[in-house]
Amino acid sequence: MGSIVRIVALALVALTLSSAAAMAEPRMPVGFYDDYSFRWSPNTAQNLLAAQKAGASVIHVTADWSQIAATKPANPLNGDDPAYKLSDLDALVDNALRYGLQVMINISECPKWANGGQTPNHPPTSVTTLSQFAQMLSTRYNGHHGHGLVSRWSVWNEPNLELFLTPQFSGSTIVSPREYLRLYLASYRAIKLGNPQALVAVGETSNRGRNKPVPGFPDTVAPATFAYQLSRLDPHLPFDAWATHPYPTDPFLGPTQKVAWPNVTLTRIDQFGQSLQQWFHRRVPIWITEYGEQTKPQYRAGVTYAQQAADARTALKMAAASPYVDMFVWFTLRDSPATWQSGFLTNGGAKKPGYAAFSSVAKTIVGQSQVVAPGRYPVVNFYAPFIAYHDPTGSRVLVTYAVLDGKKKVAVAQEVSALSSQQTVPVTVKYKPVKKKQYMVTIVVADKHNQKSTGTVALLPA
Repeated sequence: MGSIVRIVALALVALTLSSAAAMAEPRMPVGFYDDYSFRWSPNTAQNLLAAQKAGASVIHVTADWSQIAATKPANPLNGDDPAYKLSDLDALVDNALRYGLQVMINISECPKWANGGQTPNHPPTSVTTLSQFAQMLSTRYNGHHGHGLVSRWSVWNEPNLELFLTPQFSGSTIVSPREYLRLYLASYRAIKLGNPQALVAVGETSNRGRNKPVPGFPDTVAPATFAYQLSRLDPHLPFDAWATHPYPTDPFLGPTQKVAWPNVTLTRIDQFGQSLQQWFHRRVPIWITEYGEQTKPQYRAGVTYAQQAADARTALKMAAASPYVDMFVWFTLRDSPATWQSGFLTNGGAKKPGYAAFSSVAKTIVGQSQVVAPGRYPVVNFYAPFIAYHDPTGSRVLVTYAVLDGKKKVAVAQEVSALSSQQTVPVTVKYKPVKKKQYMVTIVVADKHNQKSTGTVALLPA
């Protein structure tokens, strides 16, 4: 306890700095979706550091079932079964801690052995095979088995597009939401079996669709139509957020593009949030898990570096202004060979102007949020992956916090807490929120070695 007490003064200084930063009302994780840069590039450490310095708090990657389990495992619940190829994912989950980054994984793509030898956009013949894969991953990365923690998950990529899930229609009838419901529920239940505290998002919907088959074109369903039909199938569907990809329909149109409902770009995000709340009869946080613009000359039809920078700044501000958006992820951090060229770094590592533009806004909005009840002391679970990199689960840490009501500081306190297996530090905030009011809590967590993690948590009214 004595070593912790000695760092009180340093914690109070850091708290003053983070309290000033809270004036910008940071409240959401911000980050990058980039498998190549974070898993397969020879520069993974450099890329993780670049993500951290850009203001990221989360990184998003894909668990491609068809690649991780190209052959059928003999023991599908055992991540060490020789059929599974997980070394790159293991390394990422472990390395992300060093840079204070949470990890989010999207489970997608079906192997041939599970869907009768068809392409990966065909669902499995039995959802039990998908359930076993999801449970294996969630258990492996639940913070208890030496492979680190994945705290956020989502199920299937853009299931409203035939490219990723087929069929979309039976005749002229939309059927993809029903098929997706089967996949999602099997995965959700399995993820929660592996880690009951994991957050699981539904949707991962693309920005647009046609709602009817058009000969000669891939079948698609508009995201709001897809969500509405899913709600009709199961209005009490369990999930922690709706994930969506509100790209402009053409990168030159940028984030302020107006589109016709039921398509969903950033200008429709509040309408989408209101509709989700109405359809599912509860508050539905929105995770923007993909957004980006490719640049030229890397991509011939891309935007200029200057436009990408301006649009990145605008997109982040629009997301932060929405009461429904609880996460924003840009696709990608770094241009990738022969794939997407939407990074803020070139393939060679040079920074485009978008890097500084993104960073300047991200650092003012990155944080956490938590819905709390009025009239009682809330317990805030503060994510501290950087502390988890340096300290084992159960380590005692000193927490210094301040509660802000607008610009007014209404409480300052300290307590000793312990690091959980979920990379969180529980903090009992000794201030009772007033009904329908929002507050900001600035937090500094320090261990006995003076390693510190600072951040903010927005307390949202229930």
